[in-house]
Amino acid sequence: MDFDEVLKEVGSFGLYQKVIICSVLLPAALPCAFHAYSQLFIAATPQHWCRVPELEPWTQDYVQLVKNLSIPRNRHGAYAECSMYARNYSDIVRYLEYRPPIDLIRQEAENLLKLQPETARIVPCQHGWHYDKSIYSSTVVQEWSLVCDRSYLVTLALVIFGVGGLLGNYVFGYLVDMWGRRPSFYAYLLLEIAACAASAFAWNFPVWLGLRFVVGLTVPAILASPYVLAIELVGPDRRVFCTIVSNIAYSLGLVILAGVIYIVRDWRELSLAVSMPLLMLFSCFFLLPESPRWLMAVGQTKRATKILKVIARVNGVRITRDFVERLQHRLVTTQAVESSASTHYGILDLFRGTNMRRKTLIITLIWFANTSVYVGLSYYAPALGGDEIWNFFLAGAVELPTYLLLWPGLSYFGRRWILFISMLVGGVACVATFLFPKITLLLYCVGKMGISSSFVVLPLLASELYPTVVRGLGMSFSSVVAMIGPIVIPIINHMGQQMLALPLIVMGALLIVGGFASLLLPETRNRNLPQTLEEGEAVPLSILLCCCVESGNKKSRPENRRRVIPEVGAAVYHRVESPSSGPATCKVVCSICKKEMRTL
Repeated sequence: MDFDEVLKEVGSFGLYQKVIICSVLLPAALPCAFHAYSQLFIAATPQHWCRVPELEPWTQDYVQLVKNLSIPRNRHGAYAECSMYARNYSDIVRYLEYRPPIDLIRQEAENLLKLQPETARIVPCQHGWHYDKSIYSSTVVQEWSLVCDRSYLVTLALVIFGVGGLLGNYVFGYLVDMWGRRPSFYAYLLLEIAACAASAFAWNFPVWLGLRFVVGLTVPAILASPYVLAIELVGPDRRVFCTIVSNIAYSLGLVILAGVIYIVRDWRELSLAVSMPLLMLFSCFFLLPESPRWLMAVGQTKRATKILKVIARVNGVRITRDFVERLQHRLVTTQAVESSASTHYGILDLFRGTNMRRKTLIITLIWFANTSVYVGLSYYAPALGGDEIWNFFLAGAVELPTYLLLWPGLSYFGRRWILFISMLVGGVACVATFLFPKITLLLYCVGKMGISSSFVVLPLLASELYPTVVRGLGMSFSSVVAMIGPIVIPIINHMGQQMLALPLIVMGALLIVGGFASLLLPETRNRNLPQTLEEGEAVPLSILLCCCVESGNKKSRPENRRRVIPEVGAAVYHRVESPSSGPATCKVVCSICKKEMRTL
């Protein structure tokens, strides 16, 4: 018996699922949104200029005068951030001491600059820097002077954060399928909160960097567990709902984060503000259930039965004796699944079968493109110019209208074509910024909407293609490989400081390639989730569904093939040859719904 059929009897989307999703799983998206991007502002680089000790008394009241006296300008007229004039500032100070404030404001150092026109050479900053505190009162960059020849350390911090996400996803893939969805989620949540809060008390940069690595271990993985649990608690017709609301919650988390940053401008206080309130999620520890689908897949039918009884009771469904007998019948007919309770699946299981191997590689490629571009565009928002906080708010808010269009689209048009169109539109918009630099902000918003749309569809499609016994492992494997993107993207953005369109061109090309690769995957709309590796292997790629067409004058020779009887309830797809005298044709028929699968 398929688990989706059991779920229909207890209520595939009743009051129980609604309460769990809205009260627990939606707030669970906030930790990932908060901690993934708060580092952009914790380690923000404000405007800075060289510090001159002799001019220190005038810095607070006559900052423009001090800059004119000590800081050269570049070819665009902006003050240099890493160089200063080598002047005899003692003589300049004596001149300033005998001038009233009104004269100092009027002159703006024009006469003073003429005192030493030939001897004023430009040298690197000798005595540290002054920072513009109009936006941020304190950041990691200000506290430990991560500017000029040390500015690469800010990019290094993002790279280390990405490396943590890569390793964390790898470990999380085993934990979520070994421990279950609920224990692994709370273990990562506790580690994330503790590390982020501890980073607020870091006394030097290496300690802060190490703690941010620990936070990076948890950020990508902590969103996967509640999402997987949500889609496993509902029927196939409600997976789109879970995907949409999960991403709406994530985007709202970005918008809320922008509001928190607007209020809290000190990096230590901000670290606490984005971590300590998340302790409230532990109040739902006893409310959040384990996934009964996972329990059935690993053979823990008794635990699954107890949870299903609770779901039925809350949903107003009466548990009959026939229902309990059917559960026992599933336990008897799926002894292979029960034995898997002592069998731990590994990454190699994703590559044993031909179809599973191909689907895993394609999903991983698309996931890499999506993660790289989504993170890259979010990191790129401050480089758009203007108010950095407002740009980040806009980058999060522009995602919300996308979900309103996806909601009916995924139900009526399926997953594959929407994924392709979203990635193609986003990629073309990013590449177009090189040709139309005057509308970079508009194209950026279009690209952000495209990648946000594809980022909604991809986890849904992947979760419906990976079998239950390796779903967490498969999604985590794809996420692990995809986390190479956030490691490389900060470096590309850093290199693009001289050419702002370069990162967008790279990200656009990735999206276009991934979009065309998505056409190879099969459509999963209104299909039952595969439970075992055999059921997952039985679903072929869409582009490979066509049989080889033979010549009309050739007679096909019958072959003695060994017939394999599929397991009861397995979603097996059969090739059926047409009994016509013309060229050989084929169609693929699902053994459950008896409907023909469409090909490209």
